[in-house]
Amino acid sequence: MGISLVVAITDDDWFEMLRQHQALDEVNFWAPSAANFRALQPGELFLFKLHAPRDFIVGGGIFAYANALPCSLAWAAFGEANGAHSAFEMRTRIARYRRAGASDRSDFEIGCRVLTQPFFLEEHDWIPVPASWSRNIVSFKTYDAGNGEGLALWEAVSDRLTRPHTPGMGEASARFGEPQLIRPRLGQGAFRVMVTDIYRRRCAVTQERTLPALEAAHIRPYGDGGEHAAQNGLLLRRDIHSLFDAGYVTVTPDLRFEVSRRIREEFENGKHYYALQGSRISLPDDIGHRPDATTLTWHNENCFRG
Repeated sequence: MGISLVVAITDDDWFEMLRQHQALDEVNFWAPSAANFRALQPGELFLFKLHAPRDFIVGGGIFAYANALPCSLAWAAFGEANGAHSAFEMRTRIARYRRAGASDRSDFEIGCRVLTQPFFLEEHDWIPVPASWSRNIVSFKTYDAGNGEGLALWEAVSDRLTRPHTPGMGEASARFGEPQLIRPRLGQGAFRVMVTDIYRRRCAVTQERTLPALEAAHIRPYGDGGEHAAQNGLLLRRDIHSLFDAGYVTVTPDLRFEVSRRIREEFENGKHYYALQGSRISLPDDIGHRPDATTLTWHNENCFRG
């Protein structure tokens, strides 16, 4: 399969805010509608350009994941990496694009395109759009990175990212060359949206599917050596997530939910949780996304209170 890249039109306010940040590991390039995005596979290059008449490519990142989320949850996952200073500012911008009325209080569902290793070019390094770019394009255009204009874009980006002043891409010279997939380094936000999707937006233990009540849990915490990876994640109802992190519940390597006796001893409570004792958790359809048994053993032995 050939390598593709995308050039997408960005919101100017999104770009102007995020270009000021020098140490972002991911950004959410959101779209005001929830249309599916299937133009790229993870590891391909996603570039963004300003609105006409400034027809220049001004930055990009490595495409990691795409889905649709209510804007409140997109804010919870990415915060200012959504290119806004507050959830209110983000929602106001979305409402403007959707031409929503002043009385509309909807939690708009938006398209999230998660980019890792983002970069923002200095103005003197901005790249003119290819000759085939049309003013009629309102969202994005896909190019073949292996030839023609797509290859020229790949080479132009690669050239700029080897320059030491380009923020956000210190490893560029080692990671770019001939068009190829570049392994995305998932951040916290990408982890949250991916785990939410692979568990079909249901708690792995209770099957609760009220989305605002669900959270992506790390089996082994990121700060303790765990990765932002599907195999290190569980989608849990918020209360069960808190108990899991505190060691009052766990999931065994044979994928069963286990509850510590300490809930009863310390809180004289927990009837609801003990009713779930020994139940088998629900799993992602993709075997490669299922919890890693070694990581579950780590949680059993290092976190679970028994």
